[in-house]
Amino acid sequence: MSEMGNLVPSVDRALTMLELLAKSKNGISMSEMSRKLSLPKSSIHLILTTLERRGYLQKNPQSRKYQFGLKMFSLSRIAVENLEMRDQAHPFLISLMKKTGLTVHMGVLEWGEVVIIEKVDTPSLIKVATWIGRRMDVNCTGVGKALLAFMTEEDFQDFIKANKLTKHNHKSIASINELRKELEIIHKQGYALDDEEDEIGLRCIGAPIFDSSQKVVAAISVAGTTSQIESSRIHAIAKDVMKTAKNISAQLGYWGT
Repeated sequence: MSEMGNLVPSVDRALTMLELLAKSKNGISMSEMSRKLSLPKSSIHLILTTLERRGYLQKNPQSRKYQFGLKMFSLSRIAVENLEMRDQAHPFLISLMKKTGLTVHMGVLEWGEVVIIEKVDTPSLIKVATWIGRRMDVNCTGVGKALLAFMTEEDFQDFIKANKLTKHNHKSIASINELRKELEIIHKQGYALDDEEDEIGLRCIGAPIFDSSQKVVAAISVAGTTSQIESSRIHAIAKDVMKTAKNISAQLGYWGT
């Protein structure tokens, strides 16, 4: 089957509509969009209404033309910021991979999940099954717990209200009280440990990254099997992870200790 045959028609139409809208200076009406794309108004209407309700588009009540909404600009801003942060962090992540011999990740918090925005693999035959763009649970990953431990209490409360704690196995922390205790420890020691909580047989050590406003904006981690990250090595590896996170934070303008 060809790549075009694998497309989802409604998603493909929505993206084509957004691309057309991006070329317009003053917005586009439903009739104009229907004519330019040779699509029925009924299909156009459903997609436009959905995007408008989700905040990605807004309709001018006078001209009845559609334009990009605030949520679209917010996504664009997040994407640009993440790209800049990746560029600044990349040399440090490579150095951390070489020093530890472990796979290195960088992730951000987005809508209650960790999203991997950078990954540096090792030359080793042992590979961690992750990729850039993968979404992961916050409560059972090193990156996720590092992000939670250093966010404000208000942001943490918002997270708890909006999200459920997923339990992957018997080691996963799925209780809010247990998670709070874990986050207190992480905050004191400066790093988070995923001790087979996401996947049995794998460990992950994460540390937070701060920006010039002193806010946690991302986290990095190293990941490997339990034989690669033995219990006796955890503290030493954590020092390297924290040092790397501190160096990246400094690149972003963070002046804290």
